[in-house]
Amino acid sequence: MLNNIGLPGLLLIAVVVLVLFGRGKISSLMGEVGKGITSFKKGVNEGAAELEEEAAEAAKDVTPKETDKV
Repeated sequence: MLNNIGLPGLLLIAVVVLVLFGRGKISSLMGEVGKGITSFKKGVNEGAAELEEEAAEAAKDVTPKETDKV
């Protein structure tokens, strides 16, 4: 269904949205979307960094415990 929209259809949709909501409302909405995307990327990067730190900590401590001495 959405495969046949094309450029003229997208332009028509953009004009209708602009008329209905106005430039100011769309501008503020896009600003919020941009903040959300930035926040999401920051969270993903922090999560990846945390996983890398945990893997590095696990790889650091490979010495055997000294409780096995006889």
